[in-house]
Amino acid sequence: MKTKRLIISLIFAATALIFIAKLFYIQVIDDSYKLSAENNTLRHVTIYPSRGSVFDRNGKIIISNQSTYDLKVVPRSVAPFDTLSFCKLTGISKSELISVFKKKKYSYKPILLKKQINAKEFAHIAESLYKYPDFFIEKRSLRTYPYPVAAHVLGYLGEVNVNDLKSDSYYQSGDYIGKSGIEKIYEKDLRGKKGTEIYMVDVLGRIQSSYKNGKYNKSAVAGKNIISSLDIDLQKFGEFLMQNKIGSIVAIEPSTGEILALITSPTYDPNLFIGKKLAENYRRIEHQKYKPIFNRALRSMYPPGSTFKPINALIAMQKGLITDRTVFVVNGYDAGTHIVKDHVSGAVSFRKSIQLSSNAYFCNVYKRIIADKNFESFADAYEDWRTYVKSFGLATQLGTDLDFEKRGILYSHKYFDRYYGKGHWNYNTIISLAIGQGELGFTPLQTANATAVIANRGYYIIPHIVKDIENKGIDEKYKEKHYSKVDKKYFKPVIDAMEAVVTEGTGVSAYVPGLDICGKTGTAQNPHGKDHSIFIAFAPKDNPKIAVSVYVENAGFGSTWAAPIASMMIEKYLTDSVSRPWLVKRISEAKLVK
Repeated sequence: MKTKRLIISLIFAATALIFIAKLFYIQVIDDSYKLSAENNTLRHVTIYPSRGSVFDRNGKIIISNQSTYDLKVVPRSVAPFDTLSFCKLTGISKSELISVFKKKKYSYKPILLKKQINAKEFAHIAESLYKYPDFFIEKRSLRTYPYPVAAHVLGYLGEVNVNDLKSDSYYQSGDYIGKSGIEKIYEKDLRGKKGTEIYMVDVLGRIQSSYKNGKYNKSAVAGKNIISSLDIDLQKFGEFLMQNKIGSIVAIEPSTGEILALITSPTYDPNLFIGKKLAENYRRIEHQKYKPIFNRALRSMYPPGSTFKPINALIAMQKGLITDRTVFVVNGYDAGTHIVKDHVSGAVSFRKSIQLSSNAYFCNVYKRIIADKNFESFADAYEDWRTYVKSFGLATQLGTDLDFEKRGILYSHKYFDRYYGKGHWNYNTIISLAIGQGELGFTPLQTANATAVIANRGYYIIPHIVKDIENKGIDEKYKEKHYSKVDKKYFKPVIDAMEAVVTEGTGVSAYVPGLDICGKTGTAQNPHGKDHSIFIAFAPKDNPKIAVSVYVENAGFGSTWAAPIASMMIEKYLTDSVSRPWLVKRISEAKLVK
């Protein structure tokens, strides 16, 4: 019994000692508890970090910061002052000032009176602000875009909304956050970390001194700088060529997946989305006829037209259904219910089928794919073909580091079962897929990426817009190779034929001496108007440095508009010049929209 009492007594004594030690630590040693207790007599001032800058691949700054200032006040601490002079100095109306003080008359927290004061206005206000000691300035920064291009890539900042505040405790009301593009996707890298300065204030909320000589102050940490993969001069040139046109250009470095240019037209100046007029400008641009805010490069889903023929050729060769020596004698293609017309007739070789873009040749190729005896049904053969197409990154979300990427259109066999009835469709029913028409829709980004697969002889790296992040690097997924289901050995005859397209075929308008451009024209039918002009290309033929897809909506033949645009983009990137100024003039001055 005595032993039990002793043990219980020791437990109580030990517990009491623990509590006494903890109280001693809290009250004597650890000042943080005191800091918390004194919160009512302290003011925490947020020090906003400098947001990281963004550079293009050649070191040119494409997003930077400009200083701006917010005018604030603690209403409860304000002594009587000359409101008329103050309003004249700051540009705040008297009614607005009175309204603020009525609503927040007893507030001890700083409130915002005027935001985004520019440097010139700040200098004017600062000269006389000493007359109003209860008002103070808080330094902020806004973005500026030295080049008035690449709005869809760079993105913009806007004030945080309710969802932003709920999802991330870092933000406070009035903070800015990336809303689209690089600014949004890389927000956490660019934003840095806020700092804090703590001041002692009196009962009226007026600053008396720095708390504990700044012992608990925290310095702001600047955001990380980012190097993008963009070539801003190439981007600028592409937007110049696409003015007064609707469509897109996407250029990729095949060996790395780095996006060199991403043009969507029409576009807008990213500088319109900064400062006080952001909301007004956004509403105005959003309602313009051809939707400049819509990112066609990532969200428009176009039929690929004849640019799809090299893909079908590669698939058929991999399956052993044709070789590069296969010849079809054609005079159009009889699909049962209609004739697929062709401008090529007679005996057509593999090379000429791509060089001259024979529709009938590829209808026969597709017939062999879907009627393949290795499968029990047309549906099974179709599904196998579909997996090949998707292995080129088509009709799939690639996982790029830009937002709002569409998946594309490539239906499963169930779609045709529902539409025609199970077992009631065959290769002729869907023969339009042979030539890139019908139930197909790929984004310009996907098409450029598939072109990179051909250029690389079988693989792609996920297209991405950021090349490096300061002291961090990029996600490893942007370094991995994704292989198509077609072996490397089958790409050479296709690439040789694509070279012939440019040297002596349908794409001669893209020919530039010495650049070894390989390409393919496309003219995609459009149920809403004139056909779309399409061209894909890469160069040089060996060790390619650039792969391009060009779409010009409602412009007609691929050889007329898209092909010369692609060739000029390639020449500009590879040589930093364009040898055909007359062509630049013709294309840039052409108005293809009403």
